[in-house]
Amino acid sequence: MKNMEAKVVTMDHLDKRLITLLRHNGRRSISDLAVETATSRATVRARIERLEQSGAILGYTVILRADAVDEAVRGIMMIEIEGHVTDRVIRALGSFSEISEIHTTNGRWDLIVELSAATLSDFDSVLRRIRLVPGITGSETSLLLSTPRSTRARL
Repeated sequence: MKNMEAKVVTMDHLDKRLITLLRHNGRRSISDLAVETATSRATVRARIERLEQSGAILGYTVILRADAVDEAVRGIMMIEIEGHVTDRVIRALGSFSEISEIHTTNGRWDLIVELSAATLSDFDSVLRRIRLVPGITGSETSLLLSTPRSTRARL
């Protein structure tokens, strides 16, 4: 993998349009994108290369339907943390293979975690293990029933 330093990129309307089109179909050809945006292929190619080199576009992937993966049970867990141990808790949660995303947030909850498991029993087991992480003082979990729309890839 290339060593990429994050560079701030100012995106104009064309950059945003290209990203939108690629989010819906990352396999679209340069020619197709040029036609769709009413610009030349050279311009489209240069813009995409600039967005990739700057780190704004990190890569391309397949987006799966939520029910197409083995982890049939998915949920969002809101977590409350005591004191100033957020970094320690995040490191501990990073070792859970069932956790796909960890977000810091404001308000009542300190972290929001997206997780999944193959069965409800497995999901319950993961929740119990997470609640045992030192520094976690409270949590609330909601199951995700369906995902009618997403532009994020499931890895």
